[in-house]
Amino acid sequence: MVLYFHAEKRKRTAETNRVIEERRSHTLRSTPDLDPVDRRNYSSVPAKRLSKMNIFRLAGDMTHLMSVLVLLLKIHTIKSCAGISLKTQELYTLVFVTRYLDIFTDFISVYNTIMKLIFLGSSFSIVWYMRRHKIVRRSYDKNQDTFRHFFLVLPCLLLALVINEKFTFKEVMWTFSLYLEAVAILPQLILLQRTKNIDNLTGQYVFFLGAYRTFYIMNWIYRFFTEPHYVHWITWISGLLQTLLYADFFYYYFNSWKNNVKLQLPS
Repeated sequence: MVLYFHAEKRKRTAETNRVIEERRSHTLRSTPDLDPVDRRNYSSVPAKRLSKMNIFRLAGDMTHLMSVLVLLLKIHTIKSCAGISLKTQELYTLVFVTRYLDIFTDFISVYNTIMKLIFLGSSFSIVWYMRRHKIVRRSYDKNQDTFRHFFLVLPCLLLALVINEKFTFKEVMWTFSLYLEAVAILPQLILLQRTKNIDNLTGQYVFFLGAYRTFYIMNWIYRFFTEPHYVHWITWISGLLQTLLYADFFYYYFNSWKNNVKLQLPS
């Protein structure tokens, strides 16, 4: 009888631990952008702790949202996409589609779901405007936007298949989205170097994208010092690479702002 009681107790404990792990795995995508958690290092951290928001993460989300709003403002009000790379927008669409495969299966919060829907909807909308809108598409300079962006996709996919946290379809796609986002801005930066006339809204769009990355690095640093065992190299390295790509743009952006002159990047 005693043995049966202990066996039942162990069974209930195992079931409880399984439920906790499932809940913890759902919190891995508690932010709409780049903040996956290394589940192997979080066995002792409560699930509530994983989804905790901080000022740097919120600032990152809001600047990312601002970049989208600025671009949509330009397209809707001016009816122009001059200076915007369609190649970069298509890559971002692929990033969000592969990152948010869990949008209809794993509910985290209303905030999380709304942000995912905004980024998915806006990315498809921007690509549609640049390709199909009878007025907006006329301003797209395909002769300058010649970066062969799909050559970035295959290396990122192969890298995700080799280096990932867990070899499942969703995890590989999530990792692929990290690698692809790190380099998705390249066609846009190259187009800006070729374009002699960079308008304010285009400059602000790229600035907010870079600011979003910078705030997320601050978020990782903050969490590293405030949360035990907070280490996940894949996200850190891909995010750092992405931020470094903005360094040259930031230099010329702040110089133009300081000297009150039009933004131009060296060709």
